[in-house]
Amino acid sequence: MASRREVRCRCGRRMWVQPDVRAIQCSACHTVTQLYSLVDVAHGANRIIHGFQRLLGQHQPQQQQPPPRLLDPLPSPFGNKRAVLCGVNYKGKSYSLKGCISDAKSMRRFLVQQMGFPIDSILMLTEDETSLQRIPTKRNIRKAMRWLVEGNRARDSLVFHFSGHGSQQKDYNGDEIDGQDETLCPLDHETEGKIIDDEINRILVRPLVHGAKLHAVIDACNSGTVLDLPFVCRMERNGSYEWEDHRSVRAYKGTDGGAAFCFSACDDDETSGYTPVFTGKNTGAMTYSFIKAVKTAGPAPTYGHLLNLMRSAIREAQSRLTFDEDYTSSDASAEPLLTSSDEFDMYATKFSL
Repeated sequence: MASRREVRCRCGRRMWVQPDVRAIQCSACHTVTQLYSLVDVAHGANRIIHGFQRLLGQHQPQQQQPPPRLLDPLPSPFGNKRAVLCGVNYKGKSYSLKGCISDAKSMRRFLVQQMGFPIDSILMLTEDETSLQRIPTKRNIRKAMRWLVEGNRARDSLVFHFSGHGSQQKDYNGDEIDGQDETLCPLDHETEGKIIDDEINRILVRPLVHGAKLHAVIDACNSGTVLDLPFVCRMERNGSYEWEDHRSVRAYKGTDGGAAFCFSACDDDETSGYTPVFTGKNTGAMTYSFIKAVKTAGPAPTYGHLLNLMRSAIREAQSRLTFDEDYTSSDASAEPLLTSSDEFDMYATKFSL
């Protein structure tokens, strides 16, 4: 049996009680003293704590849910190949385009069927997408570009494709030879602004580590140096070429050891075009000629070979359709341009995605 415990009355008299006694009356002053067990005290304390927790919970602000991810983390078996493809038709606008969404879909089909890119590693941004996170707004295109290069590693093959409007605006930091920054026009550029080449270079180019490789295909006007890469390949019609140095003392435009290449539809001061001559439907001449050149060039083509094939295909389309006004471009002399993070031998360096 448990031992008795001592209780002291308010008058000072000592009393001894059994453990299960809940009250006792003093024989001297007749005061009744209520007694509580340690279990009762613990239960009471828990009730008080839980009450405070409920009270505080009613006034705590709800935690914000994290923004939805563009894509889940890429599984390792195909993490070294990924792409962001943007097609913007600007539906309902006076400056709407034809075929840009089709260009993005054609590029996806080409990357999956010909280049071995898993479809789950390709992020599409077009007006046809049902998810608001994949509409080609300025915010979403920025997020997609960051996703593309995030955590890039050696042997990664990254592709960025944009089909839509390109433009120019005044260069305010003095890093452009011609005094103009090249821009891409997202769907909401009228209210949110354009994406300038300085930012594109900072997001897509500079994070590339040694062994990682980025290819950009830009089917837009004024797109020659839209990635702000340091070297521009000036190629003649006979295939001879020389590298033009666009490095600036005001800003570093290279990578963190990786390689970046950009096939653009035209030079910075030119406009690009689209035509139904290739497929019977309106398609970007640049996008189509790039895909066709890679498909027909044979195994392991060089960059020089590809660029010549692309330029020849577009010259042929221009000559066939200029008089019928089916080649939609205000600059019939526009031809694809290649820029790069480094100079290299165009006819010795193999192209691969």
